[in-house]
Amino acid sequence: MAGQGAQRGGSISDAEDRRDFPRVPMRFLVRSLDRGGDFEPREGDLSVGGFSCVGAALSDVESVEVRFSLPGLPEALQARGQVVRLSEGPQGRTAHVAFVNPPLALELAVARHLEGLPPAGARSP
Repeated sequence: MAGQGAQRGGSISDAEDRRDFPRVPMRFLVRSLDRGGDFEPREGDLSVGGFSCVGAALSDVESVEVRFSLPGLPEALQARGQVVRLSEGPQGRTAHVAFVNPPLALELAVARHLEGLPPAGARSP
C-alpha cells in the first residue's frame, strides 16, 4: 500500500513505495556512451532491472555504461543501460537507468545479491 514503506533517510514517494523488487544502496562508476568521457563515481540504488544514481549529469534516454562490485565477487560487473527517467529529490537530480541486454552472469549475480531482501514497501516486523 502507498505510504507504508520503510523510509531511507527521509520520506519516500508513492512510486518508490510500490516497487516490486528490492533496492540496495550501491556505489557505481558511470559514464555516458553518447558523450564519451571517463567513468564517474555515483551513489544510488541497485535493482534486478537497473539502477538509479544521484548527481549524474545525464539526460533522458541517454545510453550509459556502468561498473559496480558485489560482495563475494572477485571482479566488478559491467553493463550498458539507458536513462528511462530523471527526477529531482532532496539529494539532487537522480537518473533512473534500465539495463539494456545485460549479460546473464550480471542478472544472476544481482538476483543472488538481492535474494532474501524484502520488496520495497514491505513492513518490518
